[in-house]
Amino acid sequence: MKTTVLKGDTAWIQWAVKEIRADYARSSDTHLLKCVLPVLEQHDIHLYFKDESTHPTRSLKHRLARSLFLHGLCSGWIRQDQPIIEASSGSTAVSEAYFCRLLGLPFIAVVPEDISPNKIKEIEFFGGQITRTSASDIYDRAIQLSDDLDGYYMDQFVRAEQATDWRGNNNIAESIFQQLIHEKYSVPRYVVVGAGTGGTSATIGRYIRYFLLDGERPKLIVADPERSVFFDYFRTGDDTLTSDISGRIEGIGRPRVERSFIRDVIDDVVCVPDAASVASLRFIEGLLGKKVGGSTGTNVFAVLGLISQMIQSRTPGSIVTLLCDDGERYTDTYYSDHWLQEQGLDIAPYFERIEQFADTGKLELT
Repeated sequence: MKTTVLKGDTAWIQWAVKEIRADYARSSDTHLLKCVLPVLEQHDIHLYFKDESTHPTRSLKHRLARSLFLHGLCSGWIRQDQPIIEASSGSTAVSEAYFCRLLGLPFIAVVPEDISPNKIKEIEFFGGQITRTSASDIYDRAIQLSDDLDGYYMDQFVRAEQATDWRGNNNIAESIFQQLIHEKYSVPRYVVVGAGTGGTSATIGRYIRYFLLDGERPKLIVADPERSVFFDYFRTGDDTLTSDISGRIEGIGRPRVERSFIRDVIDDVVCVPDAASVASLRFIEGLLGKKVGGSTGTNVFAVLGLISQMIQSRTPGSIVTLLCDDGERYTDTYYSDHWLQEQGLDIAPYFERIEQFADTGKLELT
């Protein structure tokens, strides 16, 4: 529900925009980490992680939330003291709660019933309120709350690709390519990301087409978890696809085709089994010395498959993927063997394949 800003709100909007810009100025850019693995060095392949876990709210969604607030404020849709409502699997809600606290706005997160308890704590830490409902009902419930409370429904799944300035303004794509500028392979062969709203893949895909006009451009690959419709949508173009089964990899994958998922800027979508995602995140913890979330695990397994192809074809180069969020918020899920048993996930076969890849450079996908 969009609202019209009254004249008396103008001064507050100016203040709010300044507060967000000042908050951004206080935060340094996120790091681009180089993965050290002997098998990569042997084949002149360079793997980089854009570490989005170092944002104040410890996830990639911090960028999205900042863009959504600036978009809503500068469009005249957010008023002083107006409740902000969002439908979210968790990380976006954490980041939006942060910005609501910064601006003194009430915040209500409509979340699925199986959300990580640690994410609930983080949302509440920043002053947010929680409304739980079924995963299929979070959108309608958020709209209803917005109408009942005369609030502003942030609607990340529609506005994500609209709110981000993909041409620059230090978006994630610009940041990645600037940080690669002094590397041996400054233009990567692949950029691998997950898709939740689709905003990140839209931003990177558009940026690649806008700026990288000379020579071979990177291929943009989306890593999609089980139970998500993006893989099938990419291949069929059927935007009516839905899934009735709740996903297990938080932050990416959707049960419906979101409007911010721009199929035409993506080169390929890779479907990754959930057990492979969890095995990958646990493997990467050993390489990077820090816990990562499930969406990072999904990215990593897709990346290892691409590297395996590069090694077999004797193709050197670089690959960039995202470290999407801090894994400490998933200690009761992806890092819990009890949770894995409850979910019926056996990660051992995939972990063995990943370890074999680390030795040989070959990843058995089946």
